Amino acid sequence: MQIEQHNRQKITPFLWFDNQAEEAVNFYTSVFKNSKINAISRYADEGPGPKGTVMVATFHIEGQEFMALNGGPQFKFTPAVSFMVHCDTQEEIDELWEKLTSNGGQEVECGWLTDKYGLSWQIVPEIFGKMMQDKDAAKTKRVMQAMMQMKKMNIQKLEEAYAGKVAAS
Repeated sequence: MQIEQHNRQKITPFLWFDNQAEEAVNFYTSVFKNSKINAISRYADEGPGPKGTVMVATFHIEGQEFMALNGGPQFKFTPAVSFMVHCDTQEEIDELWEKLTSNGGQEVECGWLTDKYGLSWQIVPEIFGKMMQDKDAAKTKRVMQAMMQMKKMNIQKLEEAYAGKVAAS
Protein backbone atom coordinates (compact mmCIF):
# COMPACT_ATOMS: atom_id res chain seq x y z
CA MET A 1 0.00 0.00 0.00
CA GLN A 2 1.34 3.38 -0.96
CA ILE A 3 0.38 6.32 1.22
CA GLU A 4 -0.01 9.63 -0.56
CA GLN A 5 2.51 12.24 0.55
CA HIS A 6 1.19 15.73 1.32
CA ASN A 7 3.18 18.92 1.32
CA ARG A 8 2.38 19.71 4.92
CA GLN A 9 4.11 22.27 7.07
CA LYS A 10 6.18 20.70 9.83
CA ILE A 11 4.51 22.57 12.73
CA THR A 12 0.81 23.47 12.88
CA PRO A 13 -0.62 25.74 15.59
CA PHE A 14 -3.38 23.79 17.37
CA LEU A 15 -6.05 25.99 18.95
CA TRP A 16 -8.18 24.57 21.79
CA PHE A 17 -11.66 26.03 22.13
CA ASP A 18 -14.41 25.15 24.60
CA ASN A 19 -17.20 24.80 22.01
CA GLN A 20 -16.61 27.69 19.58
CA ALA A 21 -14.18 26.09 17.11
CA GLU A 22 -16.51 26.30 14.11
CA GLU A 23 -17.51 29.87 14.92
CA ALA A 24 -13.85 30.85 15.42
CA VAL A 25 -12.69 29.23 12.17
CA ASN A 26 -15.44 31.04 10.27
CA PHE A 27 -14.46 34.29 11.99
CA TYR A 28 -10.72 34.00 11.29
CA THR A 29 -11.27 33.05 7.65
CA SER A 30 -13.55 36.10 7.28
CA VAL A 31 -10.96 38.46 8.83
CA PHE A 32 -8.04 37.52 6.60
CA LYS A 33 -8.37 37.84 2.83
CA ASN A 34 -6.03 34.97 1.95
CA SER A 35 -7.69 32.21 3.96
CA LYS A 36 -9.80 29.09 3.59
CA ILE A 37 -11.33 26.26 5.58
CA ASN A 38 -9.75 22.97 4.54
CA ALA A 39 -11.63 20.27 6.45
CA ILE A 40 -14.11 19.84 9.27
CA SER A 41 -14.58 16.65 11.30
CA ARG A 42 -17.72 16.36 13.40
CA TYR A 43 -18.49 14.33 16.48
CA ALA A 44 -20.52 11.18 15.83
CA ASP A 45 -22.86 9.27 18.14
CA GLU A 46 -20.01 8.12 20.38
CA GLY A 47 -18.94 11.73 21.19
CA PRO A 48 -17.39 12.92 23.43
CA GLY A 49 -18.91 16.14 22.06
CA PRO A 50 -22.54 16.55 20.97
CA LYS A 51 -23.29 14.68 17.75
CA GLY A 52 -22.84 16.90 14.69
CA THR A 53 -20.72 19.56 16.39
CA VAL A 54 -17.20 20.24 15.22
CA MET A 55 -14.52 18.05 16.71
CA VAL A 56 -11.60 19.51 14.70
CA ALA A 57 -11.27 21.85 11.76
CA THR A 58 -8.23 22.71 9.68
CA PHE A 59 -7.87 26.06 7.99
CA HIS A 60 -5.27 28.31 6.37
CA ILE A 61 -4.61 31.99 6.99
CA GLU A 62 -2.04 33.68 4.75
CA GLY A 63 -0.40 30.35 3.94
CA GLN A 64 -0.24 29.21 7.59
CA GLU A 65 -2.14 26.06 8.48
CA PHE A 66 -4.04 25.96 11.79
CA MET A 67 -6.15 23.34 13.51
CA ALA A 68 -9.03 24.12 15.87
CA LEU A 69 -10.54 21.70 18.40
CA ASN A 70 -13.69 21.81 20.49
CA GLY A 71 -12.07 20.30 23.55
CA GLY A 72 -14.08 21.71 26.43
CA PRO A 73 -13.52 24.43 29.02
CA GLN A 74 -10.33 23.02 30.61
CA PHE A 75 -7.86 25.31 28.82
CA LYS A 76 -7.86 29.00 27.94
CA PHE A 77 -5.62 31.13 25.73
CA THR A 78 -3.10 33.44 27.40
CA PRO A 79 -0.91 36.24 26.01
CA ALA A 80 2.09 33.94 26.54
CA VAL A 81 1.45 32.81 22.95
CA SER A 82 0.38 35.26 20.25
CA PHE A 83 0.26 35.47 16.49
CA MET A 84 2.19 38.34 14.90
CA VAL A 85 0.76 39.73 11.67
CA HIS A 86 3.16 41.82 9.57
CA CYS A 87 1.30 44.62 7.78
CA ASP A 88 2.49 46.73 4.88
CA THR A 89 0.10 49.69 5.25
CA GLN A 90 -1.83 51.60 7.89
CA GLU A 91 -5.03 50.61 6.10
CA GLU A 92 -4.19 46.94 6.63
CA ILE A 93 -3.40 47.58 10.32
CA ASP A 94 -6.66 49.51 10.78
CA GLU A 95 -8.77 46.86 9.05
CA LEU A 96 -7.33 43.90 10.98
CA TRP A 97 -7.41 45.82 14.26
CA GLU A 98 -11.08 46.71 13.80
CA LYS A 99 -12.12 43.18 12.83
CA LEU A 100 -10.12 41.41 15.55
CA THR A 101 -11.22 43.74 18.37
CA SER A 102 -14.90 43.75 17.35
CA ASN A 103 -17.61 42.00 19.35
CA GLY A 104 -15.70 41.57 22.58
CA GLY A 105 -12.06 41.79 21.55
CA GLN A 106 -9.76 43.97 23.66
CA GLU A 107 -7.10 46.49 22.67
CA VAL A 108 -4.00 45.91 24.76
CA GLU A 109 -0.89 47.98 23.99
CA CYS A 110 2.10 48.20 21.69
CA GLY A 111 0.23 46.64 18.77
CA TRP A 112 -1.22 43.78 20.83
CA LEU A 113 -4.88 42.83 21.07
CA THR A 114 -6.96 39.94 22.31
CA ASP A 115 -9.81 38.77 20.09
CA LYS A 116 -13.26 37.72 21.32
CA TYR A 117 -12.03 34.14 21.87
CA GLY A 118 -9.12 35.26 24.06
CA LEU A 119 -6.44 34.64 21.41
CA SER A 120 -3.63 37.24 21.39
CA TRP A 121 -2.49 38.94 18.20
CA GLN A 122 0.25 41.44 17.38
CA ILE A 123 -0.66 43.68 14.47
CA VAL A 124 2.68 45.19 13.48
CA PRO A 125 3.80 47.33 10.56
CA GLU A 126 6.61 45.68 8.61
CA ILE A 127 8.59 48.90 8.79
CA PHE A 128 8.72 48.76 12.61
CA GLY A 129 11.15 45.83 12.56
CA LYS A 130 13.37 47.63 10.07
CA MET A 131 13.39 50.77 12.21
CA MET A 132 14.29 48.80 15.31
CA GLN A 133 17.29 47.24 13.53
CA ASP A 134 18.84 50.65 12.80
CA LYS A 135 22.34 51.01 14.26
CA ASP A 136 21.50 54.56 15.42
CA ALA A 137 20.46 54.05 19.06
CA ALA A 138 18.77 57.46 19.24
CA LYS A 139 16.44 56.51 16.37
CA THR A 140 15.51 53.14 17.86
CA LYS A 141 14.96 54.75 21.27
CA ARG A 142 12.56 57.32 19.79
CA VAL A 143 10.67 54.64 17.87
CA MET A 144 10.41 52.44 20.97
CA GLN A 145 9.16 55.37 23.06
CA ALA A 146 6.55 56.22 20.43
CA MET A 147 5.41 52.60 20.20
CA MET A 148 5.11 52.30 24.00
CA GLN A 149 2.47 55.06 23.93
CA MET A 150 0.30 53.28 21.35
CA LYS A 151 -2.33 50.62 21.49
CA LYS A 152 -2.84 50.22 17.73
CA MET A 153 0.41 50.98 15.91
CA ASN A 154 0.49 54.13 13.81
CA ILE A 155 3.02 54.08 10.96
CA GLN A 156 3.09 57.86 10.51
CA LYS A 157 3.87 58.46 14.19
CA LEU A 158 6.57 55.77 14.14
CA GLU A 159 8.13 57.35 11.04
CA GLU A 160 8.03 60.79 12.68
CA ALA A 161 9.77 59.41 15.78
CA TYR A 162 12.34 57.65 13.62
CA ALA A 163 13.08 60.88 11.73
CA GLY A 164 13.36 62.87 14.97
CA LYS A 165 10.26 64.97 14.25
CA VAL A 166 8.94 64.37 17.76
CA ALA A 167 10.71 65.06 21.01
CA ALA A 168 12.02 62.05 22.89
CA SER A 169 10.93 61.94 26.51
